[in-house]
Amino acid sequence: MAPRSLVLTVAVLLSCGALFSAFVPVPLLAKSASSAPALGQLPTAALSTALLVTPSLAHAATEGSAVWIPALSAVGAGFAIGLAAIGSGVGQGIASGRCIDGISRQPEVADDLRGVLLLSLAFMESLTIYGLVIALVLLFANPLIK
Repeated sequence: MAPRSLVLTVAVLLSCGALFSAFVPVPLLAKSASSAPALGQLPTAALSTALLVTPSLAHAATEGSAVWIPALSAVGAGFAIGLAAIGSGVGQGIASGRCIDGISRQPEVADDLRGVLLLSLAFMESLTIYGLVIALVLLFANPLIK
């Protein structure tokens, strides 16, 4: 892995951990006498991630939790379509720019580059459509809502 890629990966993971610890509260429990570490001693980001990943919380039977599933589904749908559109847009821009650079350097291969570019753009756009499908499923056919 390149050093730049490694640094960016670590930066993203740290920022996600800071984001989780800032917005997801940690439940406070009384200290137990067991040998396992107390709940308050674990990192906040690890506890928040565990709470977010637990699928059994989505099917809680209390009255107050019924509003959280559609609300978080709407947030997830927004992230799905937003990230898909941003990623596809950046990828299409980079691919188009490189294709124009290649055509300007070697005009005789313009037809070959144009065909490859159009095929690549179609594949990139299909990923955006997948993001749209995921967003529509989360909004209108959510499997978490009974």
